[in-house]
Amino acid sequence: MTQHHVDGLEVAVTSLAATANLEVIPLNGAQDKIRAAAPGTTITVTCSPKFGLERSLEHIASARLAGYDVIPHLAARMVSSEAALRDFVSRICDLGVTDLYVVGGDGAVPDGPYAEASEILEALRDFDHDLIRLGVGCYPEGHPKIAAETLLDALHRKQEYADYMVSQLCFDAQTLRTWLERTRDAGVILPLRIGLAAPISIAKLLELSLRIGVGSSVRYLRKQHGMVGNLVLGRTYAPEGLLHELGPALTDPRHNIEGLHLFTFNQLDASVGWCARVGSSTR
Repeated sequence: MTQHHVDGLEVAVTSLAATANLEVIPLNGAQDKIRAAAPGTTITVTCSPKFGLERSLEHIASARLAGYDVIPHLAARMVSSEAALRDFVSRICDLGVTDLYVVGGDGAVPDGPYAEASEILEALRDFDHDLIRLGVGCYPEGHPKIAAETLLDALHRKQEYADYMVSQLCFDAQTLRTWLERTRDAGVILPLRIGLAAPISIAKLLELSLRIGVGSSVRYLRKQHGMVGNLVLGRTYAPEGLLHELGPALTDPRHNIEGLHLFTFNQLDASVGWCARVGSSTR
């Protein structure tokens, strides 16, 4: 790369880190942990069949009352009925939420009439709500249960309703770059928020990543030069490495990378510290 490209890449990495969204899992104690971030920071709150939507709503309300911008996650397969969907949307809008991230969900059997994110997006078109932005998921490394062609077709359908996409956790810059090029060539134009792992110990990262189902990416991570030594030495994963490895692709306007989605695993202190250090700004 030329010096011009190097300087542009550094500016992009700094800006992306400074403005990263921080994902929080609604576990006990999470409401206190998010206070490591300055008010005004964007916090995304996940949902899962184990905890239910009510637990997510409690954490959404707590974070909003503490002064954070909040993007709730909503899993289609967890919504039991149209009435439940209307209730969820009404309650988050009453809290001042204007951005919703919709995913399909991992439940084997849907709790109600919605099996895919696109079905939620279509239903929202008939609702009276204050949501301004809608996000959807994407899978640079593929999905263990869904064919690549099906995933691409789903993105095409969802971009009619959505405003951005968030990539699943990925550790391989080449895989991400290749997927992004193919996806843009295929006509998907949604802005991308890159899903990055938090800067936590590599041993803990391997354990947590396997638990949330990104085994293929973890296998790549394990093969990297020096991984055994890093595990033995208890070193910490540096998410900025992937951004630098993307090179010019990170700033290519065609790829339309709008931000970062940091999977914090509720390690908010480390995540906020990384954003401030790499972003050279206070949050």
